[in-house]
Amino acid sequence: MNFQEFSNKNGSVITEFILLGLTNRRELQPLLFVLFLAVYFVTLIGNLGMIVLIRLDSRLHTPMYLFLTNLAFVDLCYTSNATPQMLTNFLSEKKTISFAGCFTQCYLFIALLLTELYMLTAMAYDRFVAICNPLRCSVKMSRKICISLAAFPYVYGFSDGLFQAILTFHLTFCKSNVINHFYCADPPLIKLSCSETNIKEHAMLISAGFNFSNSLTIVLVSYVFIIAAILHIKSAEGRHKAFSTYGSHMMAVILFYGTLFCMYVRPPTDKTAEESKIIAVFYTFVSPMLNPMTYSLWNKDVKRALKNVLRRNMASKMAIPPLSNK
Repeated sequence: MNFQEFSNKNGSVITEFILLGLTNRRELQPLLFVLFLAVYFVTLIGNLGMIVLIRLDSRLHTPMYLFLTNLAFVDLCYTSNATPQMLTNFLSEKKTISFAGCFTQCYLFIALLLTELYMLTAMAYDRFVAICNPLRCSVKMSRKICISLAAFPYVYGFSDGLFQAILTFHLTFCKSNVINHFYCADPPLIKLSCSETNIKEHAMLISAGFNFSNSLTIVLVSYVFIIAAILHIKSAEGRHKAFSTYGSHMMAVILFYGTLFCMYVRPPTDKTAEESKIIAVFYTFVSPMLNPMTYSLWNKDVKRALKNVLRRNMASKMAIPPLSNK
């Protein structure tokens, strides 16, 4: 793709976009920089810690934690796609991003968004099999099936994301190069185009509607069967154990799907542009930060694994080296 083909009304070549960010108030920029740097740091520590913890503890080498590892990885990539550019713009006068950088950011955002949707869907199916049909769990969730279920979100997400990004950047941008957002998002980019946008808008609507409704339907149907199965468990301890593994996933789904629902069910008017940026903060920064906390707080296996790792580290540090014989 030739990023030098875009021109503005005066015929001059557009080589970059300007990101307006969350706010244009100068006095808030340093405060926002510190706030989002802290959020990014917590997100990195939480998700990297979750990945390392699952790798270190052999008891967590199960289908559930395979998907959780991939979810943590997607969250890391998702928030890292927007945060560095955003932090840089907080401290710089020239809040620009190149065409190539904007295309990459737009592509990765769509791809990772779709990947997370279907990763959460795969996790819901895994919980459905584990709780509703535990005797056949090893057959229905074999290693081959688990790897296929974990790989599908990446393949589909990055394929559809590339298609959507190419459609966006085949538009002619001549109205302005100022994006009213903190990253290169599809809707504000479409508003800058002076060419026909019907094909792109319909493609975006079909993709969003199909993927959102399809994944959410699978998740909700799985939840119905899971809740029914939990209610049929006779012992209170059994119900609590089943709900502990199901509840953490439910919280992650409510947070992620809830913010996306608020984002896309409203009409795209100029009045809602600022609100859209605030909502985008939740699924771009808050959700990836809270997911590892949600799974660690609700899940006894994760808490036990963390205690074991910390205990082994403390024991190795306190171990006294043997005296050498001279």
